Amino acid sequence: MSDINPTGLDAYRPAQIADLVEAAGVAKSGLPFARMLTLAMLAGAFIALGAAAYTMVMTGVDPGFGPARFLGGVVFSLGLILVIVGGAELFTGNALMVMAAVDRRITLASLLRNWAIVYAGNFVGAVAIALAMGLTGILDGAAGKTAVAIAEGKAHLPWLQALVRGVLCNMLVCLAVWLTIAARTVVGKIMAIIWPISGFVLLGFEHSVANMYFFPQGMLAGAGVGIDAFAVNLFFVTIGNIAGGAGGVALAYRLAYGPKA
Repeated sequence: MSDINPTGLDAYRPAQIADLVEAAGVAKSGLPFARMLTLAMLAGAFIALGAAAYTMVMTGVDPGFGPARFLGGVVFSLGLILVIVGGAELFTGNALMVMAAVDRRITLASLLRNWAIVYAGNFVGAVAIALAMGLTGILDGAAGKTAVAIAEGKAHLPWLQALVRGVLCNMLVCLAVWLTIAARTVVGKIMAIIWPISGFVLLGFEHSVANMYFFPQGMLAGAGVGIDAFAVNLFFVTIGNIAGGAGGVALAYRLAYGPKA
C-alpha cells in the first residue's frame, strides 16, 4: 500500500495511523521495567513543566477570560510536545494501547502493567517538578496565589463534573497523539498537538497527570486542600481519562479501521 495520501496531504491516512498506533502499543507493552519507569517519570516532569508555565500565564488575569485561557493552553502544550518529540511514556496517551489489546496483539496483563508503571512514574515526575518549583521561590509571589486558586478550584469540582471533564479531556489528548502519528515532520507534530491541547485547556477539562502537578503546587503555595481531596479528584479524573481515551478514541477508530472494518 502506498504511503501517499490521495488528498495530497503529506500525512499518513487514518487506516495507516491505526496500524502505527497498534504497533506502538506492542512496542510500549514490551518495554523493560526500568526504561518504562524512567520514560514515565520524564513524561510526568514534562507535563508538569507545561502546567507550571500555564500557571504563570494565568497569573494576574481573570481565569475565566477566554483569550487568556487559550494562551495558557498554547503554553501548556509544551508538555505534550516534549513527550511526543522528546520521547516519553504518558499514561493518558497510552489509553490508545487498547487498540492493540482488542486485536490481541498484547495481553490485558501487559496493558495493565504498562498503565500501572507509567501512571506511577508520571506521578513521581510531576510531584518532583512541583517540589522543585516550591524551592525556586516563584510560588512565594503572585504565581503562588494563582497556584492556590487552581488547586482549590479543582478540589471543589463535584465528582461527576470531574469525571466528564476527564472523559472529554482525554478524547482531545488522544486525538492530539493520533494526529502526531499522522504527521511526518517535527513541525507537523507540534502543530498537531497545539490545537487539541489548547482546546481542552480553554474549555476547562481535567487531565490526571497535569493534576498530579497542580495539586502539590497549590499545596506548597498554601492552598486549603488536603490529600483526600487530591485523591478523590485524581480518581474520578483518571477514570474519565481512561474512558475518553480508550473508549472515545481508541475503540472508535478500531471499529472504523480495525481488521474487521
